[in-house]
Amino acid sequence: MSHFTLDFEKPLKELHERILHAKSTDSSTGIDNSELIKSLELQLLREKNNIYTNLNRWQKVEIARHPMRPHSSDYIKNIVKDWFEIHGDRKYSDDKAIITGFGYINNVKFAIIGQEKGRNTKDKLKHNFGMSKPEGYRKALRVMKLAEKFNLPILSLIDTPGAYPGIGAEERGQSQAIADNLFKMSTLEVPIISLVIGEGASGGALAIGLADRIVCLEYSWYSVISPEGCASILFGDPSFNKDAAEMLKVNSRDLFDMNIADKIINEPLGGVHNDENIVFKDVTEVILNEHKYLNSLSKKKLIEERLTKYNNIGIFSNE
Repeated sequence: MSHFTLDFEKPLKELHERILHAKSTDSSTGIDNSELIKSLELQLLREKNNIYTNLNRWQKVEIARHPMRPHSSDYIKNIVKDWFEIHGDRKYSDDKAIITGFGYINNVKFAIIGQEKGRNTKDKLKHNFGMSKPEGYRKALRVMKLAEKFNLPILSLIDTPGAYPGIGAEERGQSQAIADNLFKMSTLEVPIISLVIGEGASGGALAIGLADRIVCLEYSWYSVISPEGCASILFGDPSFNKDAAEMLKVNSRDLFDMNIADKIINEPLGGVHNDENIVFKDVTEVILNEHKYLNSLSKKKLIEERLTKYNNIGIFSNE
């Protein structure tokens, strides 16, 4: 299946299909199409460079939501060894929108919390499209407390369109669950590294994202609200999502420039789904490097630096 599925990728999809057709004709008829194939491949590469080096903020949001982009479960499968999953919040149920557990990245044992969207329709329904309920955040908090008890670093994988806005979730204390996580994460005495692998919307993402280090993949986004949600509130029309994305400055480069993100991991041309193994390798290296520094700090210094990081974000003015 072609990787090119987004609207602005249609020219690439057409070229890709022409290349496949030329190769198929070449093998079935014996006609030498090698020059044509070479020419089309060069044209495809030029078009790729032209499109992906001139993306606007909304198009980067679309790549963050690409249907073939790796999910938390893919990162766990590819960079974590001896994975042992933890289920349930011991209060209500096991929220599949958040997967938690313990495992080794190289030789370092981590407590891992990941937001999972699911891949096919059945899987998406099982994981509620990555939209967590209170029990999901309480499960995450349970694992955070275990990590602190056994002195293990925490890795959170952020990829959610937001916390689940259903009546049941609100009845069971959605906002309180998010607040409890934020309060606890601010003073946890173990290193916390957050990796934004796709989209990070609102408190749904922040509930597992208050960290010592925020690392973003190149085409990820992280914001107080989605562009569509912002457009609905400000303009009364979600179709103004492109304008909202520009105003919100949601992309990884924006976050880095505003001193919110600490590091950006570059992606292959067109997104991580075009060469996952390179990104898995880079992610592993960055996580271990960040852990090495954070682990060298005393517990007191770790918390001090964490609080300083968040106190320095943003500007307050009386004017």
